Amino acid sequence: MSSVAVCSLLTRKGYSTIMQISCRDRNRIAIQGDVLGAAAMGVANILCLTGDGVQAGDHPQAKPVFDLDSISLLEMVKEMRDQSQFQSGRKIVDPPHLFLGSAANPFAPPFDFRPIRLGKKVAAGAQFVQTQYCYDIDRLQQFMTRCRDNGLTENIYILVGVGPLASAKAAEWIRNHVPGVHIPDSVIQRLAGAENQKLEGMRLCIELIQQIREIQGISGVHVMAYRQEEAVAEIIENSGVLDGRKPWYPGIQHNT
Repeated sequence: MSSVAVCSLLTRKGYSTIMQISCRDRNRIAIQGDVLGAAAMGVANILCLTGDGVQAGDHPQAKPVFDLDSISLLEMVKEMRDQSQFQSGRKIVDPPHLFLGSAANPFAPPFDFRPIRLGKKVAAGAQFVQTQYCYDIDRLQQFMTRCRDNGLTENIYILVGVGPLASAKAAEWIRNHVPGVHIPDSVIQRLAGAENQKLEGMRLCIELIQQIREIQGISGVHVMAYRQEEAVAEIIENSGVLDGRKPWYPGIQHNT
């Protein structure tokens, strides 16, 4: 389902959503229309992505667009918001009120370039960033040290990607087939040696969240649980990051 459609459904229920826009799929005309449509529905956050090549998915015969990349997309949406105009120069009477985000991958080479690339995205308008899955705390620490040294943490909210691994076999498949995901051998060995690999994957995710929250400059985590969506609430609860906070939405049941 398209991100704009999911966001439409969730905003009706009062949730604050993050809509994803991939430059792979649309040209700048369509993207500007999607931005205005999303803002009209109450979407306040947009994640600007270049997008993976079509050969990485199950539709390799599709024609990629790539009219823009993530940085030029950020610049375009920022112009719509701050200067009340389309990229063509045409004025927007009611500009969208948006919080702009982008992606980062501290775990793929060239490592020294990653903080520099993030700095370019901040300059283009990024206000928050979501990282690729984190299974290597040491590499994350190195990335964050560079971000702090460059003053980036003062200008952007960094959300680190985490997620449970269902098994050692699943972890190996993700490492070999999902672009940009780094999973150390030690993680796969830990899962392989567990009596209940799925439960161990959840425990690992919780441990990572607890370690990540101690790193200076990190604002939160982005929990991605592909085909394990039912585990998200338990992972967040058991990680302790909520600190006793209650859900804002009255329809949500909270078990303590």
